[in-house]
Amino acid sequence: MAAKRSGAKSKGSGRRGASPLSGQEPRSEPPLSLERIVATAVDLLDAEGVDGLKMRRLADRLGSGAMSLYWHVGNKEEVFDLALDSVLEYRGPPEIDASQDWRGDIVHMLEDWRASMLRHPWSASLLPRRALGSNILSRLELLSKTLSGAGVADADLNVAIWSLWNFVIGATITRANFDLSDDDRAAAQQRLTGLSQHYPTIERSRLLLDNDWDGAFSKGLDFLLDGLAPRQ
Repeated sequence: MAAKRSGAKSKGSGRRGASPLSGQEPRSEPPLSLERIVATAVDLLDAEGVDGLKMRRLADRLGSGAMSLYWHVGNKEEVFDLALDSVLEYRGPPEIDASQDWRGDIVHMLEDWRASMLRHPWSASLLPRRALGSNILSRLELLSKTLSGAGVADADLNVAIWSLWNFVIGATITRANFDLSDDDRAAAQQRLTGLSQHYPTIERSRLLLDNDWDGAFSKGLDFLLDGLAPRQ
């Protein structure tokens, strides 16, 4: 069914009140709107992940009929796109455009991006296969503008953007899915110690015990930015 965007109140958008004979107070839901659909979809994705977002389940949470959703969105894919873009809005400091600290600005942008996705872990895995909405495009535009203003040549700009994109997405997906307990880590490191003749370097660095995710992200980002810094 084609989506209708008129903004008119959807048919079936409110839950029917209880019968006067039931002895219960009538219950009503707020009017169905695109904003409410998106906010509820985000809540459902946070709770149940990508596989948990079904139009019928979303409608149940909204207290409406599934067909009523299609007055506001074309299909489930559009709900994914809207929910993803809604959690990626960047509200950076207003003075960022005039800042002389390009590295600090980029670190702030990318740390905020990572934090936004970690609050909604489904977003990192969903982002590479969705249409890019206005919020992520705005992030990429600001990132490109900042790198360009710092002296990154136009010929290198796309490589710089994709390198940073890959770093943020990869770091976020790894952090969101790497859920070993401290005991599991200790046991894995103990097994690695027993195999140290085969894996001496990672055993010596105690790789499997290192859970400083924020520190690794910050230092890794420094490595990347060192490479992107224009040569003097």
